[in-house]
Parts: sequence; structure tokens; C-alpha cells
Amino acid sequence: MRTGSYDAYQPQGTLREIGPDIWIVEGPVLYWGYGIPLEWPFPTRMTVVRLPTGGLWLHSPVKPDGGLVAAIDALGPVEHLVSPNRIHHVSIADWAKRYPQARVWASPGVRKRSKVRFSDDLGNRPDPAWDGVIDQRVAQGSPALEEVVFFHKPSSTLILADLIENFEDHRLHGWLARFMYRLIGVKAPDGKAPRDLQASFFGHHDKLAPVIDWMLGCAPDKIVIAHGKWFEKDGVAEIRRAFDWVKRP
Repeated sequence: MRTGSYDAYQPQGTLREIGPDIWIVEGPVLYWGYGIPLEWPFPTRMTVVRLPTGGLWLHSPVKPDGGLVAAIDALGPVEHLVSPNRIHHVSIADWAKRYPQARVWASPGVRKRSKVRFSDDLGNRPDPAWDGVIDQRVAQGSPALEEVVFFHKPSSTLILADLIENFEDHRLHGWLARFMYRLIGVKAPDGKAPRDLQASFFGHHDKLAPVIDWMLGCAPDKIVIAHGKWFEKDGVAEIRRAFDWVKRP
């Protein structure tokens, strides 16, 4: 049963440039059940980076439709398909089928739950293919979800998937979804990691804190997230706010 709905961000399936050699694409609203009969609405968003080689790096790609594929092809060849965490892999197989030459990057834990044929594994340091342009760290400490966090240097953009979710109330419909999203702390403008995800880091904040420090050290202007309203400015302040639940030694 669906608990509510969410008005999708527009325009759908269209490249929007947000900085030098970086674009976002608004995807469809998906419904996620967490293994129970209740399904919750999640707007989706992908990030596209053009590397110095001219090749494209796709983060958490949304469903490839004809118009989007044509626009992507006009930008350059797709070279990298990136799953940032074990939940974000749904559309990667479709992209890999269209672009068999692309390297398909697995996040920690995703190989166990996905049928996607990954070619490479993400780690705590960038691959030489994007080193110097995109930096990265693995947010460790949770047995439920480890996410690879990326920073695009030319545009000063931090790229996240689920470590911050930021759902706008005026787009959200259905009392149960509104109640639950408020309860788990993911309502805009003060979105954070869902409280259940926060709780999964219990006893291991010492592993996560260095990654938060790294994010702050990157001093991003913008933060792109996969679910909800992204942050177009004040990136450092938003990191401090969104991760104030992380305890320091």
C-alpha cells in the first residue's frame, strides 16, 4: 500500500547544468517498501560529470528514456556508472546494457543484493580515471548502509545519495507519509539522514566523524542529494547542520 505521493521535480529527464562540467537530472518518483507492505514515495535525481577526457561519469543514474539518452550522447561517451550505496542500483543495469563499454562501479555491499554485473569496486580514494576532478570517501560505521561520498572540485559540489534526504512538505501528499517523514527527520529545509540510518551508526561515530571532517574540508558551495530538494548554496553550513547528530570523541 502506498502511504502517499510526492510531486516530481521538473523538468523530468532533462540535463540541468549546475556548474562547470556537472549536470543533474530529475528522475521519477519511486516507491520503497523497506521490506514491508507500506511503500513510501522517493523523488530521484542523478548527477552527471564530464571528465577532462570528455567521458561521462554518472552517479545514481535514473531510468534511461529516449530523450535523456540522446542528451547524454550529445555530451560525450558514457564511461562510468556509479552506485553510491547498496540501495542505489535500480537503473544501472539498463544503462550498462546501452553502454557496454562503460565501467560499472559497485559500492560496499551492493554486489550481495543486486544482479548488476559490476566491473569495479569503489573505495576510499578516487580511481585514476577521475582523480584530480572528483575526490571521494566511504562513510563507514553503519552495518545497514555504507555510502561513497563524492566531491566535484571544479564546481565545488558535494554529491550524496541517502546521507541527507530533504523532502518538501508542499510536494508531499498523504497524512501517513507526512507524519513518517517528519518523525524520521527528513523534512525540508532541515533534512538529514533518516533517524533509523542515524541509529545504525550507534557506537561507530568515530568511523563516520572523519568523513564529515573531510566534507567540511572540501568547503562545498553546493550539495546535490538523490532525494528531495538539493542545496544550491551554503554547503558548509548545511553539512554542519545535517550532521550535528554525529558525536565527536
